[in-house]
Amino acid sequence: MRLLLLTYGTEGDTRPQAMLARGLLDAGHEACLLAEQQTLGTAAQLGVPHAELAGPITAEVDALVGHGNNLRAASRGLARMAQSLTDAWVEQADAAAAGCDAVLAGGLAAFIGLSVAQRHRIPVIGTGTVPVTPTRAFPSTFLPPGPWPRWLNRPSHVLATSQIWRQFRGPLNAARQARLGLRPLRRPPMEFPFLYGFSPALLPAPADWPRNHVACGQWRLPETVQALPEDLVQWLDGRPAPVFIGFGSMRGFDRRQVFGGLVQALGERPILLSPGWAGLPEDWTPPAHVRICPPVPHEALFPRCALVIHHGGSGTTHSASRAGVPQLVLPLVADQPFWARRLYERGVAAPHCH
Repeated sequence: MRLLLLTYGTEGDTRPQAMLARGLLDAGHEACLLAEQQTLGTAAQLGVPHAELAGPITAEVDALVGHGNNLRAASRGLARMAQSLTDAWVEQADAAAAGCDAVLAGGLAAFIGLSVAQRHRIPVIGTGTVPVTPTRAFPSTFLPPGPWPRWLNRPSHVLATSQIWRQFRGPLNAARQARLGLRPLRRPPMEFPFLYGFSPALLPAPADWPRNHVACGQWRLPETVQALPEDLVQWLDGRPAPVFIGFGSMRGFDRRQVFGGLVQALGERPILLSPGWAGLPEDWTPPAHVRICPPVPHEALFPRCALVIHHGGSGTTHSASRAGVPQLVLPLVADQPFWARRLYERGVAAPHCH
């Protein structure tokens, strides 16, 4: 089969899709991934055919982190993104879908994938690492941390999807008519299969989910590309297991307060600091016991750590849990408080830090 994978978001959105695409290629299918331009490094590393979707996401990440889990701020960011990028995304995805047998769509480009699949009369499959299927078991991961009354759980998922749809509906319907020759949609289509790249050991599929909404387990790097750089291996071999500090694609937080404060609190023990998209604070020199860590496979690194301090993104959460090491979660936005709470409920980590 020839498959188009389509997503838009941070590293946490694109990396799992690249790993899924690699698995599909290894199974004998053709696969191409369209995603945000800065997040395609894993696809290139794995030899996954790929192309950039229009528009950088960094400014929206800065704005969202700066407001925490603020639905109004998130809505404004989505509206800016939808108005400026939807038409280009539809054009790019429509061209890439020619000759495909199915579209796998997720992230902020999900509605675009649905429309393009409809235009080419091929199936669409939802993909992601964050649960969005309505359920009575837990509230939407897009809600600020609770507690929330249980009766709100299922409606909150519908509300969250409606909030995103409200921002994309106008630009998407304009592009559907102008570029795809399709009628406008009054509401987002929801009747399609969904594949989730998270572990049922951490989040079992709720009993009220449709049978074709499946928790597949974490989409992971192949064993052949999980090696650490030799100089890092030597550093690890020469000292006690370090503490890892990393917040992935998160930006817009006070780096000096967060990175500097954690380093100071941890004392003289070895530390691996992964600045990620945030970068290091200006005019800040890490102490000698702190090594700056480049992007490396978490699957290979975390088993060699004494503690993993992270933001609670789905991928990092799963990799740290699989490594069986203690975790300290400092969630910032979106689904991160949800995963932090799941770790605590499963007895894997202490309550997260606010």
